[in-house]
Amino acid sequence: MKIIVDAFGGDNAPLEIIKGAAEAKAELGADIILTGDEEIIRKVSADNGISLDGIEIVHAPDVFTNNDQPTSIRTKAKADTSLAVGFRLLKDGAGDAFLSAGNSGAIGAGSMFIVKRIKGVQRVAFAPVIPNMTGKFMLIDSGINTDVRPKVLQQFALMGSVYMNKVMGVENPRVGLANVGTEEHKGDELRQQTYKLLQNTPVNFVGNVEGRDIPMDGADVVVCDGFTGNLIIKTYEGVALALLGKIKGIFTKSLKNKLAAALVLGDMKQMKKEFDLDEFGGTAVLGCSKPVFKAHGNAKAKTIKSAIRVCMDYVSSDIITTVSEALKDIADTEDEAE
Repeated sequence: MKIIVDAFGGDNAPLEIIKGAAEAKAELGADIILTGDEEIIRKVSADNGISLDGIEIVHAPDVFTNNDQPTSIRTKAKADTSLAVGFRLLKDGAGDAFLSAGNSGAIGAGSMFIVKRIKGVQRVAFAPVIPNMTGKFMLIDSGINTDVRPKVLQQFALMGSVYMNKVMGVENPRVGLANVGTEEHKGDELRQQTYKLLQNTPVNFVGNVEGRDIPMDGADVVVCDGFTGNLIIKTYEGVALALLGKIKGIFTKSLKNKLAAALVLGDMKQMKKEFDLDEFGGTAVLGCSKPVFKAHGNAKAKTIKSAIRVCMDYVSSDIITTVSEALKDIADTEDEAE
């Protein structure tokens, strides 16, 4: 299985990206294609003792920055960036999946306009898998689509349910709609119309899910527009960091507290691991006709290796075919209803 990796995407590129790719090659057996400036990749690898044995490099001299307009990923001016080259390689069948920690908007645009959508899909979506009190859940969409219609959210629910089942191993995933209350009539017109659609969608719809219930295992798939989703995930991360900081402050406050901390150190490390987003690697761009993953902008080697593992699971699960068939079933049902 061949995974294409943007070596110059992210705050810690190219060193951490190269290191993570090399670890994935050695530990997971993944075949890797790195896109980026070949001379720099080889120098960074040599300077840091990273083996590139079995790793292919496709030269791409330019870098797509966070200051670049996302839709310019399609233009001739950005054609030689490591991000655009990676997308074209995936489109042309040179690899089985593409991973980048680069510009989020450009990754969404490249998925939509270079690799293209699955037939019948109206919008692609970022779908990160996030830890909660009992395990994990998916948040879809977390940032690409700030203005959507109910039909789009219905498709997100279907794609998220398939992913959580096929890749994450969740049996009959519970799908919830992010809303300001649990009652059916709650929320604006978008939420009310989407609720009615999801009641007649072939997923395990459990109704509306309030913000406070999301981290408490309210659903396995939380569906929302990208504006709402981005607020949820950023708040989620901020609160988690704040709480961990407070706990650390308590345990280092005095000698007595430090002794108490030593007694629960193992449990604290386990909790930190369970809430470590790096364990889940990248965010799938669901709805794209080929597997595309977005890693966090400050991804380290561990994140990249985990993301490559998830890419491999995604490819093996043949989700795209399953989603295509599920969307066709919805369309057929709607045609019959009309």
